[in-house]
Amino acid sequence: MQDTVQTLISNVAFLVAGVLFIMALRGLSSQETARRGNVYGIIGMLIAIAATLSMTGDRTQPVAFAAIGGGAVIGAVMAARVGMTSMPELVALLHSFVGLAAVLVGLSMQLAHKENALAHRIDVYIDVMIGAITTTGSILAFLKLRGSVSGKPMLLPARHLLNLSMLTGIVVLGALYGMDGETWALLAAAGIACVLGVHLVAAIGGADMPVVVSMLNSYSGWTAAAAGFMLDNDLLIITGALVGSSGAILSYIMCKAMNRSIFAVIFGGFGAAPPKADKSKPAPPAGDVQEMTADDLAEKLSTSKTVIIVPGYGMAVARAQHAVREMSQVLRDKGVDVKFAIHPVAGRLPGHMNVLLAEANVPYDIVLEMDEVNPDMPSTDVVIVIGANDIVNPAAEDDPTSPIAGMPVIQVWKAGLVIVNKRSRGAGYAGIDNPLFYKPVTKMLFGDAKDAIEKVVAALKAL
Repeated sequence: MQDTVQTLISNVAFLVAGVLFIMALRGLSSQETARRGNVYGIIGMLIAIAATLSMTGDRTQPVAFAAIGGGAVIGAVMAARVGMTSMPELVALLHSFVGLAAVLVGLSMQLAHKENALAHRIDVYIDVMIGAITTTGSILAFLKLRGSVSGKPMLLPARHLLNLSMLTGIVVLGALYGMDGETWALLAAAGIACVLGVHLVAAIGGADMPVVVSMLNSYSGWTAAAAGFMLDNDLLIITGALVGSSGAILSYIMCKAMNRSIFAVIFGGFGAAPPKADKSKPAPPAGDVQEMTADDLAEKLSTSKTVIIVPGYGMAVARAQHAVREMSQVLRDKGVDVKFAIHPVAGRLPGHMNVLLAEANVPYDIVLEMDEVNPDMPSTDVVIVIGANDIVNPAAEDDPTSPIAGMPVIQVWKAGLVIVNKRSRGAGYAGIDNPLFYKPVTKMLFGDAKDAIEKVVAALKAL
């Protein structure tokens, strides 16, 4: 009777936790409710952990509490110390932990229960395979985002045949494992899956890394769902399905925003190579840029009616979000209509710029998406691009041979004046030049974003 009551309480707790996780995802879909969504997720996870530990009763090992406590401390320290520029690589690294945990749990189940039924073997096999791909793929994504490994895609001549061969090997070994449940088949397949995870991510270029991080998030979710079937844990199935499906949907949205095929990104550019430029024709000269000082920009801004600010990864690197917020507030106090334009793939992570602006207490109602601001560009007096490059590159619309051809971009060049703040004239993350710098409406404000914007703020206050 006591066991029945305990099971009922645990099931109710799992149901409550599942509902809270759904509410957390719903809350995270909007800046206004993101904090509340985080709270729902934290409460749901605490309930899930408590319910799981209660089910083990006296069999709970002290090492489990030590692992949970140690992991909580390490996670808190990492979250507190990591900068916003390092957040994408941290997320990628955390995905690898999910995959590794799934692999280790699957292998432990195999060693403890080798004589299980076929259905259980299938659960173990799927869990280990997805987990292995997620682990190595996430580690390589972490190294790419960190800059330890080149962001250029590694495109081997027969890469698709190699992927197909590895996939075939995994299927064959899966059939062998399903027949006799031998550990060697599972380990061999896991090794191939690890190589496949590395090769898939290695073939993806730096410009597509935000989508890769999102896809790895989806993989980690499906890994957790597979582990739920393996462990007969309903909450793990629900949670994994939520993360996996939401990650897949986000990846699709981002691919659409980049004019990428989601299959091309997953398989490293399959069929997505842009047309090659005619090498017989000489490349057009890059052109000269026009510079503007902070004082001149402040004077121009003070006489403007509408200003749109386009933040990019350079703003995150310089930690300039607070200076940018102060500039926007000074302008609004002077009666200027100020808006922020956010591209779906600005930064290195989905929502990267939104989080930065929220951290600086920029009002949510003036932070708009690309599709909302593009129609207003022709009537905008000044656009300030801060540390962004590829997302405002007109080559996406004008040059069919560009690597970002067809990618929707923020059409800043249609405004009356475009100010681009960058450290240098260097190419963006996609590694291509930006014709925007040489247009007649564009002026460059070179320098560190934080220092440059602070000078503009000081000049505005002095007027």
